[in-house]
Amino acid sequence: MEIESILLLASVGLAAGIINTLAGGGSFLTVPVLVMLGLPGNLANGTNRIGVLFQTFIAGWRFRRTSIFLPKEVLPVLVPMAVGSIIGAIAINQISDQIFEKFFGVAMILLWAMTLRKSAEKTKPSPNRLWQNFIRFLVGLYGGAFQAGVGILLVLVLRNTGLDLLKANALKVAVNFCFTLLALPIFLFNGHVSWGPALALGFGFAIGGEVGARIAIDHGSRVLRPALGIAVLILAGRMFGLY
Repeated sequence: MEIESILLLASVGLAAGIINTLAGGGSFLTVPVLVMLGLPGNLANGTNRIGVLFQTFIAGWRFRRTSIFLPKEVLPVLVPMAVGSIIGAIAINQISDQIFEKFFGVAMILLWAMTLRKSAEKTKPSPNRLWQNFIRFLVGLYGGAFQAGVGILLVLVLRNTGLDLLKANALKVAVNFCFTLLALPIFLFNGHVSWGPALALGFGFAIGGEVGARIAIDHGSRVLRPALGIAVLILAGRMFGLY
């Protein structure tokens, strides 16, 4: 890899790591950059997950040290998402790069519509546990297949259980780490990880995870609510081809 590409990936990874930790949608920046550098769609999708794994591990460790969430809180949310993540990762690795890019575009539209419709304000917890688990399964399915923007969906789903924004955001990071860890071996098995770009991107993602977590811990919902709004604008910009 040329030094310019390494610096570009590290810089974009840094920005995406902060965005992902504070809200979500950072991969809508990194995946197109990987494609721009010559990686096919499915290879870019798998390569990006190395960076997400670094970012969520660092940010999750930082949140855990401050006791914002407890490990036992992750498991009930994780189980249906983990099942969906594995199925989504297997499914997306069976299709061509051209079809992947079409699915990716459709997923962007649906995700954008959902984020505009949902409010970031505190919601009452849904009493229907079966319905909650089905929604979590669908989020995992999306995350296993595409990853990009799943953090936004995770925050919305976790807020629907009655959590405050800071705790929902921290739990989102931990859950994202877990089901990324489950889905990644499927991409590795199918040869859909390019290690040079992955490590350059991962370096930036890791720093972004640390910076983003510190900002969230220090400023809480004062910064998390605007961050969610910015994440929606990023998705809208991608939708209208602005970058």
